[in-house]
Amino acid sequence: MSQNAKIVMDAVRASDHDRYLTALYAPADKRDALLSLYAFNAEIAGIRDRIHEALPGEVRLQWWRDVIAAEDDGASIGHPVADTLKATISAFRLPRPAFDNMLEARIFDLYDDPMPSRTDLEGYCGETAAALIQLAAMVLDPVAAPRFAELSGRAGCAQAMTGLLLLLPLHRKRGQCFVPADILAAAGSSPEEFVAGDGGPGAKRAVAAMMALARDHLSAFEQGASALPVSLHQAFLPLALSRAYLRKMESGSPLDGVARLSALRRHWLLLRRASKGWPAL
Repeated sequence: MSQNAKIVMDAVRASDHDRYLTALYAPADKRDALLSLYAFNAEIAGIRDRIHEALPGEVRLQWWRDVIAAEDDGASIGHPVADTLKATISAFRLPRPAFDNMLEARIFDLYDDPMPSRTDLEGYCGETAAALIQLAAMVLDPVAAPRFAELSGRAGCAQAMTGLLLLLPLHRKRGQCFVPADILAAAGSSPEEFVAGDGGPGAKRAVAAMMALARDHLSAFEQGASALPVSLHQAFLPLALSRAYLRKMESGSPLDGVARLSALRRHWLLLRRASKGWPAL
């Protein structure tokens, strides 16, 4: 393993342990490429937490755009994640516009603007989590991957919405609202009320609607997942945890925070799914 590959692996292990675990089930010759994608995703998803201010955050996103757009794929820039990502894009002929769209979507993270609608939320999930799944699928099997772009969309929405629900206390604390305004309105709330105090009387109804939306996308993914070839299973393996997280939320309140699954439980769920594939267990 090269020094850069080790740095990238350690970065994913520290910042996105769930995806790190799923990468371990990938074929050895594809593992470093998947980890480079996951490290890039962790880098851009964590910009607000590291930089805190929107304008410097946008500058950082632009830096990534420039790095990815540069055609000198063989030239090192001295940034392990960027260098390994560029090597992955070149080796697997990954579409650069997908990365540009992902970076554009992440601008939303830097501000406290409300998510306008369910459609906007699904678009955000599509350009972030779903795009990451599709890129991972292209690494694993570039021939089969294009046939499952729609399934990647469903999977990405389910995974991203589950993650947003887990992060609700953090987002509310800093004034962010990823629950769409139209869902809040239907629940008798608003983005301003939702992030203030206890969230108001409509908060629990809005969260329940968000959970239902995540479950709908997850169910749609699971219904089509039996068609996935074995070569693509690892790209979708993070979804093995989404159903368990959603079930855990049913017995708790995402508004107050839901404890993460234990390490042992996560290992077991991933091992079981990796062993049995995606037909219903």
